[in-house]
This record gives sequence, structure tokens and C-alpha cells, in this order.
Amino acid sequence: MIKAIVIIACKLLTKAGRMLGKGSSLPGKIALKICPNILSRISYPEYVIAVTGSNGKTSSVELIAHMLTECGYSVAYNKEGSNQIEGVTTLVLNNCDLSGKVKAQVLLIESDERFARYTFSHFAPTHYVITNLYRDQLSRNGHPEMVFDALKDSIKSEETTLVLNADDPLVSLFAKGHKNTVWFGMDKTEFSTDKNNSAYNDGAHCPNCKEPMEYDYYHYAHIGSYECKACGHKRQNTQYSITSLDLKEGRAVINGEYTINLFLKSVYNVYNSLAAFTVAALVGADKKKAAEVISNYVHKNGRLTCFSSGERKGVLLTSKHENSVSYNQSISLACSSNKPCTVVIIVDAISRKYFTGEISWLWDIDFEKLDCPAVEKIILAGRYCYDLANRFSYTDIDSKKIEIVYNTADLPSRFALGSGDIIAITCFSDRDKLLSNVEVLSPEEFVLPF
Repeated sequence: MIKAIVIIACKLLTKAGRMLGKGSSLPGKIALKICPNILSRISYPEYVIAVTGSNGKTSSVELIAHMLTECGYSVAYNKEGSNQIEGVTTLVLNNCDLSGKVKAQVLLIESDERFARYTFSHFAPTHYVITNLYRDQLSRNGHPEMVFDALKDSIKSEETTLVLNADDPLVSLFAKGHKNTVWFGMDKTEFSTDKNNSAYNDGAHCPNCKEPMEYDYYHYAHIGSYECKACGHKRQNTQYSITSLDLKEGRAVINGEYTINLFLKSVYNVYNSLAAFTVAALVGADKKKAAEVISNYVHKNGRLTCFSSGERKGVLLTSKHENSVSYNQSISLACSSNKPCTVVIIVDAISRKYFTGEISWLWDIDFEKLDCPAVEKIILAGRYCYDLANRFSYTDIDSKKIEIVYNTADLPSRFALGSGDIIAITCFSDRDKLLSNVEVLSPEEFVLPF
């Protein structure tokens, strides 16, 4: 009886919350107060797929949901992105009947990497995707190896199939002692490099034994092909691989057979697409159709938003403050623009969830890459614009190309003084400060410059 009462309460609270414009975690929080072990009392479907990692969780989950739905599966997933135990509880209970049985064929869960151990103490995923582990919100998360320790505690069952990024030496360590592992990764491409070109190298030492790590090549940051001669920890052979990649044409080939056309021509998008394809294949979806349905797929999660300001058009690339790898991928996209552009960097509120003025992460971002022919002008905006300006003063970028705008509401008036496309880079905490002052466009109304 208590189970049915909790499920009804969660459903009613969710409806009320939607009417009031409230978030999706409160119903689950209250449900857990009433019955702390409610997640242990649910009947789960054949496929319970969890996705976690520093970057790419939301995008990968959206791709998996779209792919499986188009391939004929019914999928329940946390579209709102509320990924701690309260949000997951809301997701699960809202998709149950009153007996506590999940009605969808696939339960798909985006999970916060630090708090997954609490969610999965109540049930175990059948498939557990781990995308990557980077320096992310260091003032909250600490070093990636601390996140690794927290995330390792969430792997409770030997029956869970781990779906791991073989190109990340820290992620690949989760397979140690685990019998069910599927690997995905990228072969060497024309974009791979022989050395790490980032401001720091988290792959310099083996995460297993701390001895020096050797790399055959890097894709970006510490992601690539590696081997520790001391303990033998190395990149594993992959069952699902990007065997060919042409970012200029926006085309990736999986396992030499399945071609995906990329709406967003970034390495991030390639890895997210590969992770999603891997999951679809493991669930039993038709691989050919799976590749077709994600070709040219445009994400609905706000990671990329097109807009216009007066006569100018632009695109906002939502990155993550306190996460240099995320910013570097957006900067690389901006530098690949096929026509002159203005790049806008906005840092106004570092986090949506907590206050911090810690900006040391700005020094880990490869802003030097913006010294390229495509970028005609750079606007540094928001409360931390002078911290950004200080960081840029240590690059070789001509100061005449740089403009400082403290108040983000003034950006449209500055846009009116220039020409060419606008490429804005900022976090979810600041994206609406730009979008509320411009006209949001559908992707069909703007041809991306990259």
C-alpha cells in the first residue's frame, strides 16, 4: 500500500510542479522522505541504462533516447537532466504503474558522477556508460581521481555491463576486476596529434600505478591511445570504433560500415554519437537504422542555440564553466569557422547551484587558439570580463581585437557595430543572459559556419 501511495504522491507533485514551473527533483525528494527505499521496491524493465561522466551525459542520453525510440522501443528518461537521486526517483516513479512496475521497455538514466553511488545502492543498471573523466568544477569535485573513487562505489553488480570509453585512461580503469565490459573509442585520424597540446596533461602518469604513461597519439587533452610500461594498463581493443572521421565534411564511420553525418562537427559530438550507437547495438536495435536516425541530428537540450541580433546571426555553444576541456572543444569549433566571425566569451555567474569566485580554471583554457584568421574580434563579457582580459593579456592575440563588456545586456548594441557571424561560448548559468536579449532561431534558419 505504501508503494502505491508514494507513486501517486510523486505523480501529483510532479503535475503541480509543472503548473508552477518548478523543477523535477522535489517530488522525488518527498517520495524518499516517505519511503527511503522506494527505488528498491520497483520492478525494472529488461534494460536499465545509466550514463555518467564529466562531459556528454545529457547529449548522449538524448541521442540514445532518440535512437531507440525511432527503432521502436519505448523509452523513459530524465529529459529535464535532474540527475541526482531525487531527480532519478521522480523519473522512475512517474513512469511506474501503481504496482511499481516501470511501463517503458527501456529506463534510461542520466546520473551525476559523484552521486551515482546513492542512486545505484537501490538497484543496478543493466548497462552503465561512462563517457570520460576530466577536471570539472574542481572547487566542488576535486581532482578527477576523487570522482573516480566516488563513481567506482556506484558499480555494485558484476552483472552490469560496463560501456567504457577506451580512449580515457582513467575511465578504462573501471574495468579492472569487472567481467562484463564493452569498449568504444576512436582510431587514429588526421586530427590526432603526437603530443598533448593542452595547458595540462592528466594522462602524463598512469592512474593505476602512477608511473609515466606513454602515448601513441592524442585526440584531445588526455584522450587517445596510451600504455603504461610499468603495470600494463593500456587502451583496450574496441568493439565499437570510429574508424574514419572527416570533421570538415561532418562525417564519421563506425566499424568501417555505418556512416553518421554530423550536424555539429566536433569531436565531442562524435564520441557522444558513438556511445549512443554502442548502447543501441547492445540493446538489439538495427544498427543501420540507428546510424540513419542520428545522422544530422540536432540536439534539443540547448547545447547549441542559433540566434539573430539585428542584421547579424550567431550560434551559442553551451560549454561548462570550470571545465577547460569543454571550453577548448567550443574554441576549436569557433576556429574552424569558414568565414570571418566574432567570438563572445561570457563569464557572469560561474555556477547555477553555488557561489564561487574561483577562476583559476580560466588559465587551463587554450584561449591562444583564438589567434586565428577566422576570428576577427573577441568580446569578453560579464562580471568576470576583467579576469578574462587578464588571462588574454598572456596570449599573443592583438589587444585591438579584444573588447570588454561588463553588462551582458549591452551585448546587442555592441553586435550592431560589427559584421559577420557571432559565435558565443558560455555556460548554462549565463546562456539566458544572452538569449533573452536576442531572437532565438531554429537551426534551419542559420547555416552553421563550421
